Amino acid sequence: MANDTADARPPDGLKPNAIGFVDALVIGLNATSPAYSLAAVIGPVVALVGIYAPGVMLASFVPMLLIASAFYYLNKVDQDCGTTFSWVTRAMGPWAGWLGGWAIAMTGVLVVGSLADVAVSFALLAFGLDSWVDNDVVRQSLTVLLILVMTAVCVIGTEVSAKVQNVLILAQVVCLLAFAVVALYRVYADTGTLDSVDPSITWLDPFGAGGASLTGALLLGVFIYWGWESAVNLTEEVEDSATAPGKAGVWSTVILLVTYVSVGFAVVAYAGTAFLADNAGEEEYVFALLADEVMGGWDWVVLLAVSTSGLASTQTTIIPASRTALSMARRHALPGHFGHIHPRFRTPDVSTWWVAGIAIAWYVVVNLISENALFDSLTALSLLIAFYYALTGVACAVYYRRHLTESVHHFLLIGLGPLVGAGLLAWLLVESVSDMADPANSYSGVSWFGLGPPLVIGIGIALTGVVLMVVLRLVTPAFWSERPGVADPDLVHGGHGTNGGHGKES
Repeated sequence: MANDTADARPPDGLKPNAIGFVDALVIGLNATSPAYSLAAVIGPVVALVGIYAPGVMLASFVPMLLIASAFYYLNKVDQDCGTTFSWVTRAMGPWAGWLGGWAIAMTGVLVVGSLADVAVSFALLAFGLDSWVDNDVVRQSLTVLLILVMTAVCVIGTEVSAKVQNVLILAQVVCLLAFAVVALYRVYADTGTLDSVDPSITWLDPFGAGGASLTGALLLGVFIYWGWESAVNLTEEVEDSATAPGKAGVWSTVILLVTYVSVGFAVVAYAGTAFLADNAGEEEYVFALLADEVMGGWDWVVLLAVSTSGLASTQTTIIPASRTALSMARRHALPGHFGHIHPRFRTPDVSTWWVAGIAIAWYVVVNLISENALFDSLTALSLLIAFYYALTGVACAVYYRRHLTESVHHFLLIGLGPLVGAGLLAWLLVESVSDMADPANSYSGVSWFGLGPPLVIGIGIALTGVVLMVVLRLVTPAFWSERPGVADPDLVHGGHGTNGGHGKES
């Protein structure tokens, strides 16, 4: 039985029923930053697998859908905004749960600054202020200001955040679709300016290129789907919290699949593999190059899409990190002040500002080292993402272990599916470590302690987490007295846990 004292909720918790299913779905979509993600990886993926880039995006979707299934079924049992932290603690114990929560919190710290930087840079490009982009002081100052503004929006309230996200996703999707339609039209009209290629259904074959290049491309593919679980982190604030957040997460991955494959087809068909491979090093700026080629004087439409993508994701990426810190604090896994709820807005104000503050410090310090160091820190993200996603998949099967043989549905969707997803991500995690060990594979191309900078950053974050966990275990031992449980039969057969993580355990 879980420690009831550790699970107790303060009376002034997060605001229930603040947003609906559609709002949660939009936040899940925006958290992945689809336009930015596509812009960042399309060149490198094409450089690795050529015309089979859409197939890689299809293959990368599989582990994401399987892990989304785990999120759905675990959320039915435990509607806790800490998601992976809370679920893994219930299923596998406090040590594994704490490390899962730490991984989620640190992903926000690593990526928020980069997302805000992209939002600022592409907005400036859209308005013709190219010289401002090249001015590091101006760009970085605007980036820090943007992080502070979006953090304030997160604190003011979930409803406000949802309204902002609705506007941003609409602008982003309209711009992306306009780009894809124009690109494909020009391919078939033979009016393209680059070496266009007629699309083929064979491009959906992820094994077309084969070999080691497929592994590298899949690692990039997983990154572009990351973030959809932000919808589930809002579970305590969503109407019908037992099912709506999980459904929003699953549907987010499906919508992303359609978006990525469609735009992937359009980009590869219009630009051809040579152009994309040659400009792979430009990362997200490959869209800036393509925008002018495809849209001409309307290139600002695509630039604006990437900007709104980064802007939206800056806000939504703060959500899982801050909610996870809140959940950890109220279970005594972090210092109590991280669990403070704003008395008026009923949002986790202290943990939200802490996430923003650490993210700003990371962004500024890493930029002082070099711009390549910032990209290296983003590469390290794949380690943390694969780790906590895989951990969640295993936790789902472990928590429901006594019920997996009751039906084919339980066995496939609650047991085998999440385990297969976890296995695929674990394989990618191992491949990532092997790849990152070689300094030549990093953006900077330099060696830190004989290893690539991304791997050193990943190891550093992991060791810091372990040390902090041990210290907290000695200082505040209450959380570590919790014991793993299994799903109650009532919950498996149609019942739901209560909002806030009070689902029964046996």
